[in-house]
Amino acid sequence: MIKLMTFNLLMGGEERFSAQIRMLAQHRPDVLMLQECLHWEDGQRLGQLSEALELPHAHLLKARPRGSGNCYHGALLSRLPIAELTVYHNPAWQGHFLAEFELLWGERRLRGFTSHFDSHNENLRFVEARFVASRIEAGAFHSGDYFLGGDLNSLSPLDPYPADLEALLRENLITKYHLPPRFEVMEELANFGWRDGLHLRPLRRWATSPRKGIDLRTDYLLFSPKLAESVAECEVLPLAGESDHAPVLAMLA
Repeated sequence: MIKLMTFNLLMGGEERFSAQIRMLAQHRPDVLMLQECLHWEDGQRLGQLSEALELPHAHLLKARPRGSGNCYHGALLSRLPIAELTVYHNPAWQGHFLAEFELLWGERRLRGFTSHFDSHNENLRFVEARFVASRIEAGAFHSGDYFLGGDLNSLSPLDPYPADLEALLRENLITKYHLPPRFEVMEELANFGWRDGLHLRPLRRWATSPRKGIDLRTDYLLFSPKLAESVAECEVLPLAGESDHAPVLAMLA
């Protein structure tokens, strides 16, 4: 059994970092994909997390600079050996970064992707989703072990949004998902064949990124059809103020 987790730290963790380490140590992921590792360039927080969670393979996933000059990097930490790792951060069309990697799980090789999609525009997020597809060999996806984890900044039509979602977003001036809200990115990923880990089992807690009292989800663990058969559990974890995003954890048998 291995555990995969994705978690948006919010601005590098800041004063919440010790609480985040305690929460992550409680769940002990074997593969941890992080977003918003702001000001992690010196390696100090990455090293602290690697040591505390006993995840020896730890890499900073460098993101492209935003307009402010800040880089909202990602991080990949793993108990499993990482055979390959490539990071893309093209400022012309990427929101932050995309990392492509391979993990050695016994005799199986898991092909992983982790990303933090653009936070403003569904058209750019759609380009990022298409780029992920371009990195997968034709014909290999349905019979292979692939997963995609991260903050995709996109809404899924599978989630139980209320009929008045558009009115709620308008009332609260939330425009990052467009008005009316758009779902094309997650539909594109589903049409490619990605299976949403959270909907492979009876749905319990589902919102990962509530805003102004509105339940929303932008954090996902997605699986290729074959690897989806190995998902024993997938859940959104409760938080106590450690971030504005809840982690998503999946267990693979």
